[in-house]
Amino acid sequence: MIRQDAGMSTARFCELFDMPERTWRRWQARARADQPPKGPWPQPARDAARALTITHAMAHPAWGHRKVWAMTRHDGHRVSQATVLRLLRDEGLILPARYQRERRKLAERRKAAFAKEPTGPNQVWQLDFSEYETTTGGTWRIAACRDYWSKYEFDAHVAPTANMHDAVAAVQKALDETEQLLGHPLIDDAPVNAETGEIEPVVTIVTDNGGPFRSATFELFIMRHPELRHVRTRVRTPGQNGSRERGFGSMKYEWLFREEIDDAPQLVEHIDAYRADYNHVRPHEAIAWNRPADVHAGLADPTIPNFEIQEFLPTT
Repeated sequence: MIRQDAGMSTARFCELFDMPERTWRRWQARARADQPPKGPWPQPARDAARALTITHAMAHPAWGHRKVWAMTRHDGHRVSQATVLRLLRDEGLILPARYQRERRKLAERRKAAFAKEPTGPNQVWQLDFSEYETTTGGTWRIAACRDYWSKYEFDAHVAPTANMHDAVAAVQKALDETEQLLGHPLIDDAPVNAETGEIEPVVTIVTDNGGPFRSATFELFIMRHPELRHVRTRVRTPGQNGSRERGFGSMKYEWLFREEIDDAPQLVEHIDAYRADYNHVRPHEAIAWNRPADVHAGLADPTIPNFEIQEFLPTT
């Protein structure tokens, strides 16, 4: 009808829609013979995984298809990432992902920040501030450390300010939580120089060049803790502290921005709930779909998934 109303030839119509004329003639013949089009085709892979995939997608609407796929695999169901992606598209549950190339570039910059790549937890912590405005108009600053190797999120310090005292409080929270996880103070793991008898640093804290991290108060705090070393990134290169920035982005877009948070106590509750979900439930692609808490505790290898990866070998 559209072609006839426009007075357009069949050849011109097919060229306009980038359709082979043979295809048009075939569909036209079927329509005139009152033959319904073929399909819909059976989808056994999607049907088998549909209920479980939708359950995970509905429970975590901010996740993309890869994390939903990892959760499905953690539950023991063998399904491919492509099948999960198509299934979520069918159900209208997939989020647009147009930032993958930018994320890869940031990852390259993060790796370039280290002369020596960390090989275990509690070797490199990244620290920074992030702002959040509540519905009542208050603006709060979130300061938190994040383990670069395991992606573990330490307890966050929330305050209306972002000064040197808040930076110190965030590091102290990470030290306290590390003592709880290890069962002893972090300084007990610090090696002693055989020649000088001095305690050598265990953890390198990476920050940007903001005022709180250049203050004498923060540097004195580091000096009082010989198990710590402080390193600042190059000027105007936030990508070198990108793991911390990425963590704040996940916290806001996957949790905080989806909630109506009125005041600071509610903000702290939501941050604690996010940390529990992020560290113990959410699969992390950078550590082979493991959970940060398992990797941080040594229960999982960040290069080996804890489920079998199906390999498709060539047939010729």
